[in-house]
Amino acid sequence: MAIQAPEGTKDLLPDEAAFWAQFKRTAAEVFGRYGYAPIETPVFEQTELFVRGIGEATDVVSKEMFTAISGENLKKLLDGGTVKAKSRLSLRPEGTAGVVRAVVQHDLVPQGAAPVKLMYAGPMFRAERPQKGRQRQFNQVGIECLGAEEPTVDAEAIIMLMQFYEAVGIPHASMRLLVNSMGCDRCRPAYREKVLAYLHEHAEALCDTCLTRAETNPLRAFDCKNPDCAQVMEGAPKITDCLCDECRAHYQAVKELLEAAGVTYVEDPTLVRGLDYYTRTVFEVQVVDGLGSQNAIGGGGRYDKLAEEVGGRPTPGLGFALGYERCVLALQAAGVEFPQATRCEVFVACVDDSVRAQAFSLVQACRDAGLPADMDHQRRSLKSQFKLADKLGARLVAVLGPDELAAGSVTLRDMQTHEERTVPLEDVPRMANA
Repeated sequence: MAIQAPEGTKDLLPDEAAFWAQFKRTAAEVFGRYGYAPIETPVFEQTELFVRGIGEATDVVSKEMFTAISGENLKKLLDGGTVKAKSRLSLRPEGTAGVVRAVVQHDLVPQGAAPVKLMYAGPMFRAERPQKGRQRQFNQVGIECLGAEEPTVDAEAIIMLMQFYEAVGIPHASMRLLVNSMGCDRCRPAYREKVLAYLHEHAEALCDTCLTRAETNPLRAFDCKNPDCAQVMEGAPKITDCLCDECRAHYQAVKELLEAAGVTYVEDPTLVRGLDYYTRTVFEVQVVDGLGSQNAIGGGGRYDKLAEEVGGRPTPGLGFALGYERCVLALQAAGVEFPQATRCEVFVACVDDSVRAQAFSLVQACRDAGLPADMDHQRRSLKSQFKLADKLGARLVAVLGPDELAAGSVTLRDMQTHEERTVPLEDVPRMANA
């Protein structure tokens, strides 16, 4: 049996790979208008970064991370030895922690400096049960802004995210934006205790996972997909009733900025997102069709304590990430098709083998002029060459035979109109570019 791709992974074949490239270009264009610059971080980091940054009690860290280990270190462990902390590595399950680590390590936000705005795109890894919209290797596009705590940063990120979705073709009407505030270190502890007490009161109706989470991060119970737990949590205390004055003012300002920009949103006091580092503003974008119950295509929020968690100075931050594969499902539900991976503008067809060298030179001349061009490499018949040209999507076919070569010309056929004309050989690149 032939070797298959690992479970939970997917090959991006040419058409989809071309769309992924276009997807990233669109992100760079939209986010670039807001001042975001690209950053690339390693696909694996020290495991401690994710434990400290994301939270040891999260599913991401406790259940889903892939450990990356060298053969030498594996042998040490099997022999009963230990591995140094710097050699305990994990494939990145999300992008924020690595970007914040890079900002801290390279001091990209010196004391008193303007905020740094960064964007990334690439693969993430989680040991989840593969299902529709969930893979073990998946692609994300995201942004991080560190060094500013004003609500304008929150609002512009949300506006930018919605503009990106529309730019890639997801209909506005098919999306729903949810917003909430997670509070801060001053108001969240008291709220956390209220939720914990509520969970204890309703322990008999909760799943084992929620009961376990109750002692580490009770707010995660809001994120449980168990229908019985979701019903219980509908009656739980709401964070918006417990915000301190500063958090309440910040949240109100974000909402007013969104309204002024014409962005429609739904307040969802149960929205907590899945990671421990969020503070104050959190948001999520969902789609109506194409993903079933797992209908989130992206989201994020503010994380004003994360830089300190990974060893840096106090630095407010905000970011979001969106899943490429989930966006594809949303686009397919909306009837959007992938673009063709390659387009051949000019195909040079040989009447017989005597002109193959000259045909090869003409193909190269077209390419040098910036035109996608190709020819037959299997000595096909002229009829079969025309079929190949049509399959490649060629706009023009330049037919070259002994008679044309002797006259220094080619027969140029338009594949859509089927019109033919004789043109000088050296003029083909210029005329095809016209």
